[in-house]
Amino acid sequence: MSAPAETRTKTEAGTVIDVRDFCKSYGNFAAVKGISFQVKKGEIFGLIGPDGAGKTSTFHVMGGVMNATSGDISILDQSPRDARKKIGYLTQQFSLHLDLSIQENLAYSAGIREVSDKEFAERSERYLKLMDLTRFRDRLAGQLSGGMKQKLALCCALVSRPEILLLDEPTTGVDPVSRREFWDVLAEVAAEGVTTAVATPYLDEAERCNRVALMYGGKISDIGTPKELIAKLKLHRLEVHSDNIEDLEPALTKAARSERELVSDIQEYGDRLDLLVNDTAKGKAFVEETARSANIGAPEIEDSEPNLENVFISKLKGSDEEKGEEKQFKFEKKNEKKGTVAIGADKIAINFGSFQAVKSVSLEVGYGQIFGLLGANGAGKTTTIKMLCGLLTPSHGEMTLAGAKSDLRSSKLRKRIGYMSQKFTLYEDLSIKQNLEFYCGVYEVPRRERQEKMDWVLETCGLKGQEELLTGSLPGGWKQRLSFGASVMHQPEILFLDEPTSGCDPLARRQLWRLIRQFARNGTAVLVTTHFLEEAEHCQKLAFMVAGEIVAQGSPSEIKESQPGKLIKLDTDDTQKAARVVRQSLDAWKVAIFADSLHLNLENPEKEFPQINEALKKENVNVIAEREIPFSLEDAFIGIVQRASGKEE
Repeated sequence: MSAPAETRTKTEAGTVIDVRDFCKSYGNFAAVKGISFQVKKGEIFGLIGPDGAGKTSTFHVMGGVMNATSGDISILDQSPRDARKKIGYLTQQFSLHLDLSIQENLAYSAGIREVSDKEFAERSERYLKLMDLTRFRDRLAGQLSGGMKQKLALCCALVSRPEILLLDEPTTGVDPVSRREFWDVLAEVAAEGVTTAVATPYLDEAERCNRVALMYGGKISDIGTPKELIAKLKLHRLEVHSDNIEDLEPALTKAARSERELVSDIQEYGDRLDLLVNDTAKGKAFVEETARSANIGAPEIEDSEPNLENVFISKLKGSDEEKGEEKQFKFEKKNEKKGTVAIGADKIAINFGSFQAVKSVSLEVGYGQIFGLLGANGAGKTTTIKMLCGLLTPSHGEMTLAGAKSDLRSSKLRKRIGYMSQKFTLYEDLSIKQNLEFYCGVYEVPRRERQEKMDWVLETCGLKGQEELLTGSLPGGWKQRLSFGASVMHQPEILFLDEPTSGCDPLARRQLWRLIRQFARNGTAVLVTTHFLEEAEHCQKLAFMVAGEIVAQGSPSEIKESQPGKLIKLDTDDTQKAARVVRQSLDAWKVAIFADSLHLNLENPEKEFPQINEALKKENVNVIAEREIPFSLEDAFIGIVQRASGKEE
């Protein structure tokens, strides 16, 4: 139980959330083991951790939904239960009333929070405008995209004008454009004095927080601003590009075992490797020497700044959360077709009545290749995947699937394909073992191999000995890994993954991508969609979709390097005011707030930046620092999508 208000130690000035020695247990299981942190008024505070770290339990108690087992949580100098009217709480499972319109959902939320009619009229108008939802106010919530639903959910949380916002993984499954808009709204709200605590598995989002706490195993490992945590790491990141990544990665991993003090981490992406090293010059020499010894051509090596994901992974190295390398899948044979076309589309299109959902899409995915298909909600990705795997027949165009051009729904062809859908497809009311047995039957895994394949899935997921658990009781990351395992037990030639790691934490994502690469290296063709742009870096080739068409294709590096203009990081003495000033001369999507900095996407920086500087001076906003930074894949994606959308209009 939380301590009575009169016995609490006086909180520090400006602190509105005060968590001290907080513990939460469920029977004999300790979910949270004595954590402490404080959040200041107007701050955006991030709680970051893997599945099962204790984040949601912490939010439940802060929101007044449950009581603490021990310790104390104070919200605005009250117990969470007493402060509930001052809290806006968005849970992971926040459920809008799908049969009500946007306006009706808002009115319902205002009613249960006793908001007056006058206040409701003013606030609903303001927040709908802020979220760009005004023109959709009569649309049913069930007809909204994922991003629009989350923005409406935030409106519903804000309509009572809370002093505290608690957001538990608010952007899971939301596309990058909507995610950026969502975070811009949070920055706007924070500037008005609303305090936000947010849990997120996306570490690029965490970099938008003023401060973050890294949490795992029910404990907090570290707290600080993103800059402070990255500086504490005292490591450098090297981006290594090579035409032979597949051989270079194992060579470096093996060599690094005797260079543990120099090399902290090696992470493979689609067209590069990232190394964390304690000395840049020695790190570069290590890479070059290893490549020479392995008879691999000289790689290109670039210095790059570490990010929060590097911090997070480094913190977990050697902890109980880091499980190390997974057991290798026992492949019956290697796919010798590697490099030839597994999935081909030539100007495929599909109409639903008068609506053209996909327009003249052409692409090729080779055996052994990981190909990413990206786009905002409603771009046509899922419809395209359904055509490519034979679930939908194109209205126009031609397709090739595993060498077949017709009868793409034949049972013989289906046995050669694996499919992991956007929605979790295992049966939640069956045990883990029952689900795996079911999929062995569906994919006709030979009986003599079934136990071995199921054991591989269980060991890979860390679920050995827990086969009888109900699948629905598992955290999101474990569910996704289990779903992946079920979809590949028959060793498919072609694998379709529709947002496979949605909601997964960084460790679960890293493990799942190691598994995906196992199959690609054996010759499986992998086509994946994702909303998480850092994850798209794992693909060797990408295609961006807008309004049913592919508008850009290339490797992650090629796409980033093709962006026009420059990305400028701007530090000022008033970030929110600076954003408002700059948006008067730039499109809103070209201005993103990252904690105490702005990222400006300038297509003509020599002309635009002096004008921006002058406008800031006129509004008494002082520029502290400015520098060019490389485009991230998210920056590239948003730029490509917004420019293409502008042409459509």
